[in-house]
Amino acid sequence: MDFSPWVLFTDIGLISLLLLVGTIIRAKVKFVQKMFLPASIIAGILALTFGPNGFGLLPFSDQMKTYPGILIAVIFGTLPLLSPRIDWKAIKTRVGSMWAYSQLAMVLMWGGGLLFAMLFLNPFWDGLHDGFGLLLAAGFVGGHGTAAAIGATFAQNGWEEATSLAMTSATVGIISAILIGILFIKRGSTKGQTSFLASFSDLPNELRTGLIPPGSRVKSETDTVSSISIDPYVFHFAIVTIIAMGGYYLSQLGAMLIPSVVIPAFSLAFLVGLLVKKILNSTNTEKYVSTAVVDRISGSATDILVAFGIGSISISVVLDYAVPLLILFVFGLLFAYLFFSILSKRFFEQYWFEKGIFTWGWTTGTVAMGMALLRIVDPDSESKTLDDYGLAYIPIAPVEILLVTFAPLFVLNSQSWIFVSLVFGFSLLIYGMAIKYKWLNRTSATK
Repeated sequence: MDFSPWVLFTDIGLISLLLLVGTIIRAKVKFVQKMFLPASIIAGILALTFGPNGFGLLPFSDQMKTYPGILIAVIFGTLPLLSPRIDWKAIKTRVGSMWAYSQLAMVLMWGGGLLFAMLFLNPFWDGLHDGFGLLLAAGFVGGHGTAAAIGATFAQNGWEEATSLAMTSATVGIISAILIGILFIKRGSTKGQTSFLASFSDLPNELRTGLIPPGSRVKSETDTVSSISIDPYVFHFAIVTIIAMGGYYLSQLGAMLIPSVVIPAFSLAFLVGLLVKKILNSTNTEKYVSTAVVDRISGSATDILVAFGIGSISISVVLDYAVPLLILFVFGLLFAYLFFSILSKRFFEQYWFEKGIFTWGWTTGTVAMGMALLRIVDPDSESKTLDDYGLAYIPIAPVEILLVTFAPLFVLNSQSWIFVSLVFGFSLLIYGMAIKYKWLNRTSATK
């Protein structure tokens, strides 16, 4: 079937149908509620089961695997628009522990996953790509968005199977984040480790069903421009789309000028987003761009990306790599558990469980999964975990962009050991800063 605008329309219609079905299943099916699976995950599983890679009942086009690469450019392009100004003093004095803890978790997952594969997987399995170990961080720390980015970079350089494997990593990560995280919370509440949750049965119904009643809804600022001129959502969608398109054209230009180096569109979309942010600030027009609307556009793109990403997984490819994938995932889960159960007690004098379970969520799944787990144990945000992480993430974001952009390039240029050395050297620097500034001097944890 030839691709056309109507084929695109049909693909969007089918995934929209599955997202609605996923929402209904989450709202009505009790055992799904107990697993706290997002509707996008359910939709993706349905797309995989009944789409071209499953029973073939849903007529998705063969472009299904291409959409995540476009959507991740949209998501990365919105990041500069959502970022506040950097307050370095507050980062150093207030959230130093959160920054050091989170930054270490991120960079060590990237370097540690690659090193683990280089030492224990690649020598024993013929045909494993040198970048196999990067699939762990791409899926676990990064989620489906980063998985799409890493998969696209490797696919452009000849490793076509990378996208399916990275999407599998992200899917396993999210499911592990929720299912294992729920077990940790149940155990923690029983042992009195949680500060605000006395019993798991006390959770509000909206967290289980995913449906927010009228009295609990939060209003957001959307109408920054008059609909007489242009609808506010169209206005914001135009800005985000232009940023993502700019990243794509810059990527195409780079491929023409330097054919041997492929710079992904999502990374360049981030740079275009920074430029747009600078223009908005210098012209005093940033007040007309609502971060609430931009955040919703980014969130919507993420949900659609997750659904398409899971649906495009090639089951045969996953089965071919089943054993090394399983070993890599077990290593990743043990790594994340180390941070949750041990290092969180060392970094955080107060609310170590709440901050640790949030970090478990995003180091195995996504920040959204961390937020979901945190809301269970801290429904009123009394631990200020999200506030601290939001501030700490400002200097983390550039590091993440660099990792996602350049980690595959190091591998593709046979410089894996250099990358690992840089990552571990950076980690030692962070650890030294944590000791110097007394961000890491706890020998026991209290509430």
